[in-house]
Amino acid sequence: MKLCGLQKTTLLDYPGHVAATIFLGGCNFLCPFCHNSSLIGGDVTPSFSEDEIMDFLKKRKGILEGVCITGGEPTLNGDLEPFIETIKDLGYLVKLDTNGHQPQVLKTLISHGLLDYVAMDIKAGKENYKKASGVTGIRMEQLEKSAAFLMEGQVPWEFRTTTVKGIHTKDDFLAIGQWLKGSSRYYLQNYVESEDVLCPGYESFSKRELEDFIDILRPYLPNASLRGVTE
Repeated sequence: MKLCGLQKTTLLDYPGHVAATIFLGGCNFLCPFCHNSSLIGGDVTPSFSEDEIMDFLKKRKGILEGVCITGGEPTLNGDLEPFIETIKDLGYLVKLDTNGHQPQVLKTLISHGLLDYVAMDIKAGKENYKKASGVTGIRMEQLEKSAAFLMEGQVPWEFRTTTVKGIHTKDDFLAIGQWLKGSSRYYLQNYVESEDVLCPGYESFSKRELEDFIDILRPYLPNASLRGVTE
C-alpha cells in the first residue's frame, strides 16, 4: 500500500461524520488541475506503514466515526480490499473517493460490504474527458459502468465536478446532466490554486457563473448544488 498522507481529523471529507482521511499514491489520470500532483506518480514514496495507520485508528476509536480513502486513485492499489477490511474490523465507516476507471474493483468492494459511501469524480462532459483527465485514449465505457453501478443505489454515493476556467464550459454541464440524469447527489466544487497543482495558472469561476451551471444541470439533476462556494 502506498500510504502517502494522513489527515487526522476532517469534518468535510465524509458528509455527516467526523473522519480521518488517508491519501494513497499513484493515479492513472493526469488532470492538469489536480491539487494532489505529488501523489500521481507510480513511484511515489509511502510516508506511513500500514501498522502506523492502524495504530492511529485504534487510538482514535470513539472519537472518529469514519475513514475517507482518497488519492491519487485508491483503486489502483492491489491491497486495497484487505486494507479496508482491517479498517472495517475496527468498527469504522469507510468512504472511497475514485475517478471511476476501475468499475470491477468498485463492484467487488461494495458487494463485499466494505464501502459505506462512494464519491466519484466526474471530470467533464464525455467529449471533454481527454482534456480534463490529461489522458489520451481514455476508456469512457469504464467510467460509464462505474456511474451506472453507483446509480443502482447499493450504497450512498455522490458525483462531483471540480470546475476550472479553461477546462469547462456550459456544454460540459449540459452533457453531464444528460449522462447522470436522475442522480440524487451531484456537487460542483470550484478550482482553488495551490502549491501542489499539477499545472498552475488556472482560474476559478465566479459564484454567478457556477450558479448558471447549476441552472443547466437542474432539469436533469434536481438536487445539483454548489459545495464549498461562498462568493
